[in-house]
Amino acid sequence: MIIPLLGLGSGLANLPVLGKKRSRAITAENPTGAKGKGGQAASHLGVARKGRPCLEGVQPGETVTLAEIAGPGIIQHIWFTVADRTEAGDYVLRDLVLRFYWDGASQPSVEVPVGDFFCNGHARRSNVNAQAVSVHPSGGFNCYWPMPFQQSCRVTLENQHAGPIPYLFYQVDYSEVDELPPETAYFHAQWRRTNPQPLGQDYTILETSGSGVYVGTYLAWTQLGSPDWWGEGEVKFYIDGDQEWPTICGTGTEDYFGGAWAFGETYSGIYLGYPLWEQSEGKPPLHGLYRFHVLDSIRFEENLRVTVQDIGNSDGLFERSDDISSVAFWYQKLPQADFPALPPREERWPVW
Repeated sequence: MIIPLLGLGSGLANLPVLGKKRSRAITAENPTGAKGKGGQAASHLGVARKGRPCLEGVQPGETVTLAEIAGPGIIQHIWFTVADRTEAGDYVLRDLVLRFYWDGASQPSVEVPVGDFFCNGHARRSNVNAQAVSVHPSGGFNCYWPMPFQQSCRVTLENQHAGPIPYLFYQVDYSEVDELPPETAYFHAQWRRTNPQPLGQDYTILETSGSGVYVGTYLAWTQLGSPDWWGEGEVKFYIDGDQEWPTICGTGTEDYFGGAWAFGETYSGIYLGYPLWEQSEGKPPLHGLYRFHVLDSIRFEENLRVTVQDIGNSDGLFERSDDISSVAFWYQKLPQADFPALPPREERWPVW
């Protein structure tokens, strides 16, 4: 039995239930989350009022540890913000890489550019009003995916930007617990990109082995070539040994993300949304879409492959060749399958 969503979706019902949980928070001011150690850093005025709200001057090539926690515990909320551009360039949200390591593993279970992790692809900010991820003006990134761990967790951020990051603000809210069920699964998130997607081939969002539950998709889609409608491709779930044909197959890209009839406008909901649609003269349109499978999670016992077709419609279906990047969100037991190598930062940048 997999127990992936500890509190998400039933958090209000659980609030009055007292249990053996101890609330803690890690910030730049209290980097260990120690009890009774908040608010002690001296400010520039020499008074401990607002002492160290952020990390300053994170250098190119530097990896900083945002949180290192002994288990068992559960990360319950992450707040993060950073300027999305510096004098060195515009693509900070693709140049900063988040990684999460569970129980001393050498391979991260989360490896995603920071913007895409919070459903802000293309290195652009957009507001998101979902349950698991929310982004509010001006660039306040929030994540509510529960992230349990048995022994330890380590959260790092690598600066692959060309220049230093002047200010990096964050808070990691978590609970210490006495124990977790042995069946508890671990949170995973993986970024991929294909540019351009080969004609007639489905784009792979995730391919993993083991036992787990798939809980979310984010797509940052750049519409190359034809200006005609781009979102006819079906999203497919190949579950536990499916080969040629999937067990679950949707009816179209806009349908999978909860919309219909070629959208026509942006929207952002609790479980699904289309928060980014950017069109500029002479430049390819940009699209950002998310769906969180909180109430309709996809369970697998042996393996899972998730794909989407790159198909458009112009008085008939036709194959497209677009620039597609994605984040898959899921829970599974360790160890997971090896992640594909994260491309260099230049290969993660928007096409224009």
